[in-house]
Formats: sequence, C-alpha cells, structure tokens
Amino acid sequence: MNFFDQLQAQTASERAYLLGAPIIAQAMEGRVTTEDYVAFLTQAYHHVKHTVPLLMACGARLPERLEWLRAAVAEYIEEEYGHQEWILNDIQACGGDVDAVRQGEPALATELMVSYVYDRIHRHNPVSFFGMVNVLEGTSIQLATRAAGHIREALGLPPTAFSYLSSHGALDLDHIQLFAGLVNRLDNEGDRQAVLHTARVVYRLYGDMFRALRPAERLAAVAA
Repeated sequence: MNFFDQLQAQTASERAYLLGAPIIAQAMEGRVTTEDYVAFLTQAYHHVKHTVPLLMACGARLPERLEWLRAAVAEYIEEEYGHQEWILNDIQACGGDVDAVRQGEPALATELMVSYVYDRIHRHNPVSFFGMVNVLEGTSIQLATRAAGHIREALGLPPTAFSYLSSHGALDLDHIQLFAGLVNRLDNEGDRQAVLHTARVVYRLYGDMFRALRPAERLAAVAA
C-alpha cells in the first residue's frame, strides 16, 4: 500500500469525527440558514488567508534533500494566492459585512488549527504542512460541490455567493491527485509520520470548527 492510501486508512476515525459534525449533514439536506453559510465562510476566510504564508514557511524550511518538494510548493503558492478574496466576495453576495469579517478574529478552533500548523512547520518538521493539505483538500472533494448545490437550492442565493465552494470541488480534485503523487515520494519515515500526525490533529480541529459554527440552541431549532 502506498503512503497516500496508508494516510487515508490511518486517519479514518479522525475523518469520521469531522464528517460527523451535525451541521455538515444538515447542509447536505439543505437545512441551513444564510447565517450558517456566512459563519462557515467567515471561518474559511480566517484559515484560507494563511494558506500562502504557511506554504512560504514550509518551503523556506525544507531541507535540501527535499528540493523537489520545494519546487512543488512554489507552484502551489501561485495557484492558491488570493483565494481568501473569493470568500469575501461570496460573503458580500450573501449580504454579509465583509469589513467586519476582514477585521474580525477567528473562532478558537480555527485559530488553534492555523497556529498548530505554523508550530509544526517551525518547531518540528516543515513537511507537516501536508497533513493539513490532506484534510482540507480531501474534505473539499467530498463536500464542496455537493454542499454548494444543496445550500444554493435551499437559500435561493445567487451563483456569485458560491465561487469558493464551487471552484474548490473540481480544483481540489486536481490538487489531491498531485498531493498523492508528492506524499508517495516521501521516503523518510520521520517525514511520513509528521504528515500523518498533523493530519490527525487537523481533522479534529477542523471538526471542532464546524461544530462551533452554530450555537447549541440554534442547532436544535434548525434540526427540529
């Protein structure tokens, strides 16, 4: 079994924790509000804006033996630059307050997820970043396009409110195929374990982010 497949198998319980967040199932059933969707986009903004800085931090700290991976990081930076602005555009199309989002603070789980990956890059192993990639892009493939359709149908929002979700379903399918090829080239066990450990933790923190999107009392009201 190649490392990418091992990674999926060995993070199955953590992935189930993320996908078990009640709001995800409700989004797939169209049982969400515009407030829920804007809350999701707000947290997405607060972690997506760190994607390029995290890539830059990772690339800067990679050892010479992983020069081939640094080249891939450089290409990835170009592809990911500015995606947080797509999210702000979607928020504006939903009637949300873009300035408030831009100037606001992330939820605790979102802040911890981003901070954790920075810490892993700087204090442990820069390859750890790819554990986060496995979580975010793998989740996008499973959920983004499907969720966008259900949410749009339920809320009657314009297509301009879904540029982030709609683009990332197909875009991340290409990325995850590239990702699989990259991680399968990792032949150092320490690098592999760094990716695996980070993926496990990020699945948990990302799952906590989804669980925090809606207060318990409103969750019960929408679920009823």
